[in-house]
Amino acid sequence: MVQRFDFFMIKARYNRCKYDSYFYFKQSDDLIYLLLYVDDMLIAVKNKTHVQKLKAQLKKKFDMELGEAKKILGMEITRGKGSGRFWLSQKNYILKVLERLNMVEARLVNTSLACHFKLSSKQCPQSPEEDEEMSRVLYASAVESLMYAMVCTRPDLAYAVSTVSRFMSESGKQH
Repeated sequence: MVQRFDFFMIKARYNRCKYDSYFYFKQSDDLIYLLLYVDDMLIAVKNKTHVQKLKAQLKKKFDMELGEAKKILGMEITRGKGSGRFWLSQKNYILKVLERLNMVEARLVNTSLACHFKLSSKQCPQSPEEDEEMSRVLYASAVESLMYAMVCTRPDLAYAVSTVSRFMSESGKQH
């Protein structure tokens, strides 16, 4: 299927990005982008007629359902009415992470990591009992989830994620 799709895109005069083989682009009177990820596809272009034309071509060749993009890779897409702008949100992803980590009741804060909040290796477990207790905490999973949110929609978390990721192999309660 992948080779067939690639052949189709090349034949339709799309270029494949040399850094990501599932990212295609075409320069016509507008620049058209197509991103393919497993069973998700996103087409981006200023002129909607280009999108409709490409969708019609894809539907002829492949068995696909192609509607207006509402989600991509777990991110919700919201469009501004008539403004030509859109926003990405991972609100539902974050809520699922909080549920998985039993943190739905956690307090909201304005900063991702307060200035007075200092983390160090001195706060790592100091006894076998503390090690045992921390082995039940999904610390690495929480940090990885924060990394995904940071990369996709929350660059403001970069400093906090960088700080807490230093303690992935050995985390204590304060971490």
